[in-house]
Amino acid sequence: MTTTRRSQAERDEITVEIGYALLSGCFLGAVVFATVAGPAAVWHLPPTVEKLLLITGASVAGVLAVFRVVHVLWRHAGRHR
Repeated sequence: MTTTRRSQAERDEITVEIGYALLSGCFLGAVVFATVAGPAAVWHLPPTVEKLLLITGASVAGVLAVFRVVHVLWRHAGRHR
């Protein structure tokens, strides 16, 4: 870890990269959730199956969204070393 000050352009670049990581992670999570839990909203399924689809969709979407954010930020940090 260095103690040098970053320029305004570097701080702006990091801010944009964090915003992109969060936005793409949220988008991926929403698409995955809609894909997994969508049938529960469209068809009349047994309550147990609907609950299982919603829980599975939320869990998988959350994990993939976090992985996406971490991946984007690690890739960005790797380019600037």
